[in-house]
Amino acid sequence: MEYDVMHILFDCAVILLSTKAFGMLTRKLGLPQVVGMILAGLFIGPAIVGNLGIGNFKGIIHPTQIEMDVLQSFSQIGVVFILFSSGLETDFKELKRSGAAATTIAAAGVLLPIALGCLTALLFMGWPAKPIQHGLLMNALFVGVILSATSVGITVETLRELGKLNTKVGTTILSAAIIDDVLGIIALSVLSGLNGGGNIMQTLVKAAGFFAFAIGVGLILRWLFTKLVHKYPHKRRTSIFALVMCFLFAFCAEEYFDIAAITGAYMAGLMLSGLEDTSFVDRKVVVSGYMIFTPMFFSYIGITADFSHFRIAGLVFAIAFVCVGIISKIIGCGVAARAFRYSKRDSLSIGCGMIARGEVALAVYAAGQGLIYYENGNLVGIDPLVATIFLIICTSVFCPILLKLAFKNQVHSKVTDQPQKVFISSEALENMPDNAEGNDVHQTQNQ
Repeated sequence: MEYDVMHILFDCAVILLSTKAFGMLTRKLGLPQVVGMILAGLFIGPAIVGNLGIGNFKGIIHPTQIEMDVLQSFSQIGVVFILFSSGLETDFKELKRSGAAATTIAAAGVLLPIALGCLTALLFMGWPAKPIQHGLLMNALFVGVILSATSVGITVETLRELGKLNTKVGTTILSAAIIDDVLGIIALSVLSGLNGGGNIMQTLVKAAGFFAFAIGVGLILRWLFTKLVHKYPHKRRTSIFALVMCFLFAFCAEEYFDIAAITGAYMAGLMLSGLEDTSFVDRKVVVSGYMIFTPMFFSYIGITADFSHFRIAGLVFAIAFVCVGIISKIIGCGVAARAFRYSKRDSLSIGCGMIARGEVALAVYAAGQGLIYYENGNLVGIDPLVATIFLIICTSVFCPILLKLAFKNQVHSKVTDQPQKVFISSEALENMPDNAEGNDVHQTQNQ
């Protein structure tokens, strides 16, 4: 079947315009632009209007299957950009400063949500009244893995606005959120390898092999990158080198190690983080993704959403999913913080700071859709798309509110007197002049 490239151009125009418009609207409402981008996909595609029975109108865009495959390719590149940028933004100094406490808090913030999320999904699948087969168990674990993600960008923006980013508690939250995402991505990779009845030891060996490859080859490419930067500082060729490394790592991860491509992209960014030109490269990556591929990724999720089989039970599950997602983070991270002698109030602050979800949760959903269980083309397990969107909206609203209440009347000392890197949002990036490319700025998208 052939397709008309002009239709693709029209689809891209509609997607970019609608995601920007909806993103601006949700930002004015105090929500992340991510939410607006997803809503844009829902309204321009067949997900909503296609079920209203309005004549033959199936949405502003109604691509053929081949055209959808093209848009899907764009969206997959978009999620690779997102995770590569997250890796570039990882600050090893912050991780080292919080050390064992942040690692333990992050681990608790991954394991408890996965366990409670999986249990919740199994209960909605009819367990223990009926036995759960392998495919449904993988589906339930996938639901739990989505809950493990933490939005670094939303957390950073909130802490910065409250003036708590450089405090001991703020640094711990940030470091734990970064480690949390790494652990969540690893969990998804292991789960993807197990899907279909794979051997867990074989999967872990492949995962270990990939990380050995990523670190070994990454250190060599990191050295080459520093040489390139030293000779050509703040040049576009350094950004091109970085993107080549990103795409190759993403390809090798999935093609040779059965690890999610987003893990490869994240590791590529991680291996280039903290260098002289990292912030320059990060800005180029953010601009490239923000202009085309990132809106494609978020809107594609909305465009492909299928509510034709949506039932009230799905809404009930979404509510339970959100509650479990919030409670598991607060309890898991809070209890772990108490184990490291943080005060009750500081532990509560850390737990509240870890509840936000954003683009990483959607990236996990997109990468793990093959874990949603079907039989004969019919959904038997749980498709957590609606629940994930609910989770992002609710936690994006609750995180700033709960953090503000937890920090109320608290006084924290600064962790360090050294200058801190500045996090700027994507809307601030839009207005940044081109001659600001070389500034030492640590950027993150406003989720």
